[in-house]
Amino acid sequence: MRLGSVIFGVVVWVLIATQALAADKVIIEPPAAGSISPEQGLQAWSRVYEVASHPRCANCHTGASDKPMWSGPSYGTTRAHGMNIRAGNSRIGAETLLCSTCHTTLVTTGTDDNRVPHAAPRVAAPWMLAPVDAHWFGKSSVEICEQLRDPERNGGRTDIEIAEHLNHDVILHWAWNPGGGRESAPYSLQEHVNDILAWGAAGFPCPS
Repeated sequence: MRLGSVIFGVVVWVLIATQALAADKVIIEPPAAGSISPEQGLQAWSRVYEVASHPRCANCHTGASDKPMWSGPSYGTTRAHGMNIRAGNSRIGAETLLCSTCHTTLVTTGTDDNRVPHAAPRVAAPWMLAPVDAHWFGKSSVEICEQLRDPERNGGRTDIEIAEHLNHDVILHWAWNPGGGRESAPYSLQEHVNDILAWGAAGFPCPS
């Protein structure tokens, strides 16, 4: 009977995890070639920049600095992460204090574990600072646009591969469901992916 209960519990956990992951998935449908004008591409980019420069995304994209940032309506004055937190070269705090000390890893996504105000956010993946090359915090639309379309600075990704990266990285998904009274990133994950694809289909235009 006990073994049966354990098996039943495992099955339920798998079903919950599968449903949670499915709920976070987005549809990747690139526009047909030539269907997006440069003007439409620029409009799509302006929305992409709204997301990339939003605190939910930019606070961890600090470039060569290994200090996460605190900014946005729920933090008041923009400042470096409290308690002198340093992510180090490892980007996970291995040299000083692991990010996972407070940002503990969830078993699965789709839960409401970030509902407590002021508690450290958690996702079903190791919490970490973005790679040094992905420096967005405080940068202009032109700077981020040129950086994101440059294969040498975006991990060699095409627009479709950027969209797929957004689809699979659950830390990025957290930006649209941050909990704890935090302001979420604008639009939705699906709309953000659609804008990335439209921008790419238009030839990656950047503001002049």
